[in-house]
Parts: sequence; structure tokens; C-alpha cells
Amino acid sequence: MNEPSTNDPSTATTGQEPPPDHGDARVAPLRPGGYDPADYTPAVLRSAAEAGVSPLLVLTVLHIEAYKPHHPLLERLWQWWKPGASFGVADMHRATFERVRRAQHLPGRWQDLRDDPAFAIHAAALHLKDLDQGLLRHHVHRYTHDELIALGYNTGERNMRAFARGVPPGPMARSYLRRFRAYRAPAVKALTTRHEPDDAATK
Repeated sequence: MNEPSTNDPSTATTGQEPPPDHGDARVAPLRPGGYDPADYTPAVLRSAAEAGVSPLLVLTVLHIEAYKPHHPLLERLWQWWKPGASFGVADMHRATFERVRRAQHLPGRWQDLRDDPAFAIHAAALHLKDLDQGLLRHHVHRYTHDELIALGYNTGERNMRAFARGVPPGPMARSYLRRFRAYRAPAVKALTTRHEPDDAATK
């Protein structure tokens, strides 16, 4: 394994503005088994409302992306081991973040996703909004609207539109779709018994 670069772009400063305040949400725990996406329900509700997307869609995506540790230190180590890995509780790659940043005039840096869960959730909600706007209004009936947007989150807008026309998804996309359907119920439960802003997930 290569040694970590001393010129780590994740620690570099830029002229960009800091991310806006979307509420305080504590970072994911260092112990991976202690992480529960439902803890971020208040942040999901805020960002989904601001972006105009379904909070159920956003929270279900967070459940799917909980397969890897999201503590900032562990995400740094993960990227050291796998350069180009995604950042934040919603697992967003740099290229995707830059598209969202330009389209939505979003301040902040991609690296901020790692250290600011509320910002990561907000960026994910805006990305889901962009995907929603790019989805065909009429699509095959084997997928719901939210399922297609989730597939777009995983595979990109071009593939999302192809699936909407009836092109069969590949094995990885089918696996993502199965997980999306499986995590729908936990996300519904979290939103039904929603955490109030003074819950342990916020400060």
C-alpha cells in the first residue's frame, strides 16, 4: 500500500465558501456497528423539504450507503486504501458533488461531506432533486419513480433514463434495487417515529 501523500487535497484550503448551516448533526460513531442512519432523520427532513424531494427517498439512500464506516477518520483511511472513494454519509464521489455544486450553486467543498453529515445529506437531497428533474415522466411500470431515482443515484442519470425506457439493469444495479426495497421499511419506521431536533443525533 502506498504511503499517504503529504499533499492531501482533503486538507487543502480553497477560495470556496464554507458549507451553509443545515443544522448540527454529529459525525457518525467511530465504531461502525454503532451507526444508524435513522439518527439523521431531523437532518433528512430539513434537507428534503428544502430540496423538494421525498424524505423517505433520502433516508432509504442513507440506509443503503451505510455499508461502510462514515466516521471522518475512517473515511480518510478508506480513501488512503482506495483513492477516489466517496465521502460522507451519503457516499458521494467528487465528480458528482462538483456537478451538484455547479448546478445548485452549492458552497463548500467535497471534503466537507466527510466532516459535516448535515451538509452531506443536503448535497444528496439536491442531487436526488437533479435526478428527479432528469427522469422521464413516462417510464416502464416495473419500477416506481423513487426506485428509478435511486438507481440514478447509484449508476448515473444516463443509466437511470435507460432503465426508465426498459433497458434491463446490470447485476450491481439490481443488487442496489433489492437493497433499496429492503431498506424502505426501516426508513418508513424512522420517519414515522421521527426524532425531534433535540435527539441524540443533534447538538
